[in-house]
Amino acid sequence: MFNSLFLLAQEQQMAYDYFRKGEYEKSASIYKTLYEKNNFNSNYLNRLIDCYQQLESFDTAQELIENHIKKQPRHTHFLVELGYNYELQHQQEKATTYYKKALKSIDKKGVSGYSVGKTFQNNHLLEYAMQAYKVVMDKNPNANYSFQIAQIYGEKGDVQSMFDTYLNTIEKDENHLKTIQRYVGKFITDDSENEYNILFKKSVLKRLQTNQKNSWNQLLSWLFIHQKQYGKAFIQEKALYKRSLESMSDILGLGEIAFDNKDYQTTQNIFNYILKNSKNLEEIVSSKLYLLYISIEISDDITHVDNQFQKLFDEYGKTTNTLEIQIAYADFLTFKKREPTKAIAILKEALELPSNKYQKAAIKIKLGDVLVFNSRFNEALIYYSQVQTQLKNHVLAQKARFKVAQTSYFKSDFDWAEVQLKVLKGSTSQLIANDALDLSLIINDNSVGDTIKTALKLYAKADLLAYQNKNIQAIDSLSMILRNHKGHAIEDEALFKQAELFEKLKQFDKAESNYLKIIEINAEDILVDDAYYQLGELHLKQNNIEKATAYYQKIIFDFPSSIHLVEARKKYRKLRGDDLQ
Repeated sequence: MFNSLFLLAQEQQMAYDYFRKGEYEKSASIYKTLYEKNNFNSNYLNRLIDCYQQLESFDTAQELIENHIKKQPRHTHFLVELGYNYELQHQQEKATTYYKKALKSIDKKGVSGYSVGKTFQNNHLLEYAMQAYKVVMDKNPNANYSFQIAQIYGEKGDVQSMFDTYLNTIEKDENHLKTIQRYVGKFITDDSENEYNILFKKSVLKRLQTNQKNSWNQLLSWLFIHQKQYGKAFIQEKALYKRSLESMSDILGLGEIAFDNKDYQTTQNIFNYILKNSKNLEEIVSSKLYLLYISIEISDDITHVDNQFQKLFDEYGKTTNTLEIQIAYADFLTFKKREPTKAIAILKEALELPSNKYQKAAIKIKLGDVLVFNSRFNEALIYYSQVQTQLKNHVLAQKARFKVAQTSYFKSDFDWAEVQLKVLKGSTSQLIANDALDLSLIINDNSVGDTIKTALKLYAKADLLAYQNKNIQAIDSLSMILRNHKGHAIEDEALFKQAELFEKLKQFDKAESNYLKIIEINAEDILVDDAYYQLGELHLKQNNIEKATAYYQKIIFDFPSSIHLVEARKKYRKLRGDDLQ
């Protein structure tokens, strides 16, 4: 039994391989044998018909289809195949006759209708396919082929009708919302000026004006989040909350997204709103923590931030419920106050609290980070590896694996770092996958022609110093690379990293000089669009509107595939005074 199934699978694969290569005679020979042995298998029949039609053996294909219809008269979708066989011979009148017969064959319950519609669609007979699906829905009110009809509109390029069909489907049943977001998501981008984004927004707004349905606000919020317009998404989420006055979890989630994307003003507005309206302790504590995160990012008053942490601990204690605050405080102590020993003690105490495996994993990852800051690499690797082992494919395990790779890179163990990074390139977390790809490129691009990796070791050392907030030492190490390894592949990386550090130290002239050198060295370099964008950002910070506008414009016209294109266009238009409603 096993051997016969194995041989069958081999024959199927061989037939398909021949078909894919365009060797239709060989493919037809195998599919003919397979069909004769299994004439109930319509896949063999369809593929055999395709082979004959590719070979222009239309009479053979016709005979095959007609014989099947005689044996299986209920398979009326083969009337479409028969018509299409005539169409391929440019006998349009005969083809149309069979297409009409297929449409008439759809019974009162519409059972055969899907097969007829799908066969029309498979043969790119889109108008007939749409007619078939609509006939079924007319005959059977319980049938719903809106998704197929919308897809056909999309294939025809009638995107407005496609969006309208999807929205009509939601109007009838809101349970389809998530599925429709997935389909619509194939057409919209993160660019608010994209033609389809504008079309979709107008279509939803039109419905919202006549019917205050939750789905319309949810779709608008989803669209604005895609477009990174978090303030506009917040307006929609508030409208939803005011109607239900239930959980604020969606608003809290939006606040987290806005924070991750450095929209601190919207983040502040969101979490202040939650504090004003929520009575849920978890939501209140999370909101206060995120407001504290913003203070860490934008405030230079370290003592004030520390006092805010102490107020939270005084109010809520150091318990399992405040583990996130304790982890955040350890991070603050390490990377802002440079007190890693105190941070390690706090995290080790936190590990003793009763908590689940995911909470413990988060503590261990932060403990590893603090130990790396202290150059205690081997201890850090132990904690990261424990998380990898204990959680396997969970996103926290993937994060820990990246930390192992990064720590190995800091130690100049580039081979082991690469082993970890190869696995992570397919990470379920896009952020981790991107970080893994970036680090892998640094290692690979700067290992060519340098067997002992001298320049890469120096760069990894500078990277570690930057991680440890030893910015001046990091700048000095990068200067050494730029002096001793001029013309090496790592030169642009060193210039870019050093420019970022100059910006941290508010040495803007030096940062600008580095970005300009990257452009001067090689106008085709992978970092050139990044350099132009950073120059725009640099001048925007200094309120030099004319120069900032020029650099954003450079991205728009000279780097259309840049990851910075959407943001550059938004900022360019804003600086130019365009209405961005």
